[in-house]
Amino acid sequence: MGENQSNKRIKNFHRRYTKQINFTIKTLFGLLAAHLISSLNLEYFESSLYDLRLKTKANLGLSQIEDPKIVLVIIDSKTVEKYGGYPSFKDHALFLQKLKNYDPQYVLYDLKMTTDNTIEIEGSKPDQLAFKDHALRFNNFHVLTQDQPMKGERDKLKLAEPLSELNLSSAPRTSDNTLFAKDGVSRRLMVSYQDQSTLQPLVAAYYNPQIQDVTQIRGQFDVFDSKNTYIHYHDSSQFKKYTFEDVVNKNFPQDTFKGKVVLVGYNTGRSPKDYMATPLAHSAEDYPTKTEVQANIIQTLIDNNAPLRMPDTMSVIITALISLLTVYVTLALKPGRGLFILLSTLISLSFVAVSLFILFGWWVDLAHPLLAVFLCYYFFIPYRLIKENRRSWEYYQKNKLLKQVEELKTNFISMMSHDLKTPLARIIGMTEVIHKDTQQLSSNQRDALDTIQNSSDDLLKFINAILQYGQIETQGVELHKQSKDINQLLSEVIKKHEFLARVKKIKIIQELEPLFPVAVDPELIKQVFSNLLENAIKYSPDDSTVWVRSREDGDKLLVEFKDQGIGIPTVDLPNIFMKFFRTSNVKTSTIKGSGLGLYLAQYFVQLHKGQITVHSEPEQGSQFIVELFLNN
Repeated sequence: MGENQSNKRIKNFHRRYTKQINFTIKTLFGLLAAHLISSLNLEYFESSLYDLRLKTKANLGLSQIEDPKIVLVIIDSKTVEKYGGYPSFKDHALFLQKLKNYDPQYVLYDLKMTTDNTIEIEGSKPDQLAFKDHALRFNNFHVLTQDQPMKGERDKLKLAEPLSELNLSSAPRTSDNTLFAKDGVSRRLMVSYQDQSTLQPLVAAYYNPQIQDVTQIRGQFDVFDSKNTYIHYHDSSQFKKYTFEDVVNKNFPQDTFKGKVVLVGYNTGRSPKDYMATPLAHSAEDYPTKTEVQANIIQTLIDNNAPLRMPDTMSVIITALISLLTVYVTLALKPGRGLFILLSTLISLSFVAVSLFILFGWWVDLAHPLLAVFLCYYFFIPYRLIKENRRSWEYYQKNKLLKQVEELKTNFISMMSHDLKTPLARIIGMTEVIHKDTQQLSSNQRDALDTIQNSSDDLLKFINAILQYGQIETQGVELHKQSKDINQLLSEVIKKHEFLARVKKIKIIQELEPLFPVAVDPELIKQVFSNLLENAIKYSPDDSTVWVRSREDGDKLLVEFKDQGIGIPTVDLPNIFMKFFRTSNVKTSTIKGSGLGLYLAQYFVQLHKGQITVHSEPEQGSQFIVELFLNN
């Protein structure tokens, strides 16, 4: 007992130790995969997923500007047609003169500039001076430039004479050309460069005093010496737009420009340089103008609602968790269930990421976690397939060997049974000859002869059971049905077992109701009844009673065998119909048995589409009920 407990403890320790090793290996694989995947530059893919979220939010109508502060004045192809070319300085002077009457807060000229800081507008010097005079009448008039001077070079940011007195202000528009996604899409705005603020935050601070301290601008991150954040793009239709000549001719509602930012720019369709790719427009025919991009930059700062990208640490953590989940799912679960869990995880993660972006503007990186699923799955699936193929090959070899052993066993049993039946038949025949001999036998001789005959009968039953089992295992049993009265078959079986019952002084009570004939194989059904009745007699004490009952119940015929015997332990009840099984309380008894009687009985009954049920308790006897369908 002590040695068995020690072996169990060793096995349990080995099992736990193996599980811990497997768990550790899977964890290390998952973390290693997460580390490698997190080190990859997936900015292009991540930016595309960001664009998709921004488009989704816009399509759902959740990117509305509550109080637009920006009005666009566009010089388009109709303007060029009306003026016989691009408006000159003289035309712009008249434009500014008209615009001053409508009291805008800021006037921002977003026009083309030459390398020497000259505005690309035609006109004589007097026209330029007139333009300058009207421009200086505004409190906040700025000509925008892409240039961002370094510290100490601020004085270089001036317009060429005679416009040097006008404000030339840095308001850069950035594109992901050499950094980040490298796809030429404008996603970022520059807040400051070398601690020098660009113009857009200064303009926005007038409408949102909170960002007068530029450190309060949401979502800032470092790009070399500059501070950047992401642009919250809106559909361009949300900004009011008027043409150059609309302003000159006062073709707009009253108070349209009062207190607003007026952005003057081009939309002639002449040069691709006048347009920019944005997250909402990746195709050239949908590109907004640079002036519209400028409007989105300023509006983002006014609303201070730039998308807030979560730290890289969070992306690493999510990637690690997804990698670990994928490794465990791939190596531990069935493929169908594993795929369901992974797909559910991907859908849930994507849904949460999109929801956080739409509701709160939080940008959770998805590229690395998504790649972790696909790479881990497709990397570890071959490994699992190799293991399973190896295991399948081992199972195949074991199964092949077991089949060979089973075939050898069946052949051996069949051969031995046939070889035993011949001498056994001779023994039985000789005992019958001696019984019929007229010569008187002594009492001891008579007892010895009875013992030989009984033992021979037991051995013959065992051999027949083995032969039937062998036939079932190899080729099955074929039914030969006849219409029979079950009560008649029961009577024959009871008569055959009356001698055995008398020896043990067991009373067999028959309660047989009149029955209709049933189509059965009489020999097989008689063997079923014989096995059940013999067991009832064998396992019952002397001077007890065995009941044999038959009755109809709906479309079924029930035959019951009930005894007052030793019963069957509850733990053994699920196994009693297994081949070669004997209950624990009879293994140590002197009662002989092959362990095939109930197996064969159930098999024969199931061939008839019926079933055998049993009710038994230790020392309370057993009750076996055979159920056969009347129309089977």
